[in-house]
Amino acid sequence: MSTGVLARRLGVPPTTIRSWERRYGIGPARRAPGRHRRWGPQDIAVLEEMCRLTSRGVPPAEAARAALAGTRPGPAPAVPRPIRAAGAPGGRTLPVGTVRPECRGLAKAAVRLDVGELTRILRDSIRDLGLVTAWTEVMTPALRAAGRQWVTEGERFVEVEHLLSWHVAVALREVAGRADPATGPTAVLACMPAELHSLALEAVAAGLAERGIPCRMFGAALPTKALLEAVHRTGPPAVLLWSLIPRTADRALAGRVARTTWGPLGARVSPTVITAGPGWTGPRLPGALRPRDLSTALDQLTELMP
Repeated sequence: MSTGVLARRLGVPPTTIRSWERRYGIGPARRAPGRHRRWGPQDIAVLEEMCRLTSRGVPPAEAARAALAGTRPGPAPAVPRPIRAAGAPGGRTLPVGTVRPECRGLAKAAVRLDVGELTRILRDSIRDLGLVTAWTEVMTPALRAAGRQWVTEGERFVEVEHLLSWHVAVALREVAGRADPATGPTAVLACMPAELHSLALEAVAAGLAERGIPCRMFGAALPTKALLEAVHRTGPPAVLLWSLIPRTADRALAGRVARTTWGPLGARVSPTVITAGPGWTGPRLPGALRPRDLSTALDQLTELMP
């Protein structure tokens, strides 16, 4: 396999591979006639391990030692000192700014379409950092970076954004699935009828599960009649309505949800409505709560549950 083909397979710039070869001795064991690099299976395994380690935040020199020692027989070769600085990286990258190492690793794995590494980073981040921190400092910056690249470069990054979003949703649902089944009054979580983006709502469900609080999750684009029927039938103490953009934030419908009642005459009750997401702009609905972030939303839901 040539360097160019291998770079496309791994989702890293060819200049990065050449820099690793020059700096750390990670290179093909043989060259074809004309001195063209040809990477064999063992060479590729070393480079794949190098990519996995650096995506986890391991410094390149340390990652090189581990990759070489773990894949090639015998003692690892000495890592040479850099001869010159690497050229500016090119190719497919997700600029995420100043973020946690886990977020940088997640972005790199997404660009490489590395399902195994995506899954590992997401699970480890939730386990080690907790759901709120993992969502806020690992998943969200990577998702936003993928979205920006999609907007600026068109279809070139669609597959990266779709793969990342899917595996974030899978990781969140794994956590949400640990909650005890709902047997009594629980919170209702739903997107507004025109809202198709539900990842943040998945994070709320996972955060409640982490706290041991069950909920009824209705997901994206719940029709008006279905939303009102669900609230009337289940009698929730709280209803969280998610809207990402102002166009999907239906204030009149939120008011109807807040006025939905149940129970015997003389003792009817209604839910507290939580309007969550950046779509809810303007004055706050009377009696409704508007959390500023995931942590606040989880605190409000926790306080409202019996």
